[in-house]
Amino acid sequence: MSSETPEDKQQIENAQKDPQVINGLTEALAGGSRRDRQQAARIIAGVAKNCPDLLVPHAAALVDALERPEAQTRWECLDALAQLVPLDGRACEKAVPGAESALFDEDSGPLRLAAMRFLCRLGATTEKRSEKVWSLIDEGIQCCHGDLEFQDMLIAVIDFSQGKLAPEVKTALADRMRFDAPNGRGMLKKRAIQIVENCEN
Repeated sequence: MSSETPEDKQQIENAQKDPQVINGLTEALAGGSRRDRQQAARIIAGVAKNCPDLLVPHAAALVDALERPEAQTRWECLDALAQLVPLDGRACEKAVPGAESALFDEDSGPLRLAAMRFLCRLGATTEKRSEKVWSLIDEGIQCCHGDLEFQDMLIAVIDFSQGKLAPEVKTALADRMRFDAPNGRGMLKKRAIQIVENCEN
């Protein structure tokens, strides 16, 4: 979510070539320096976009980092974990409590968006997981409706609606978006209609 500087890109490349660099980054996530944690998380998120398999052994450290106080460390780690979902969904399930706290963080829109993206990606993988996260996604849709990030959240919800959802989750999601489908405007209306249609197909 943060823009990468040339220095960041170099560090990401270095991490992708050397497992020891990744080890150092994940250790920094648990360190005492807020700035070092944020920087490490930013590089890890960059690695996750390119080579998520390199981070699978470090999933537990990413989950643990969701307990840090600063928003950036948490949203970068949620972005990284979202990339790990297809590779190790079971490890990513342990991030649900941290994602729940992030989803309802009143101070950081980017953190709430990262949480919604993670929960939607995880929930789309199996019917059981869709049931596990649906109540959070549902509450997030209601609580974040007026946020600047809400349109981007709906993109994640569209992806969720195309996943392997339990029948009752599909029905509930369609019902949740049924008001905005006819009554919304612009992209909100368009995306709400798409979600309802996905759930009904």
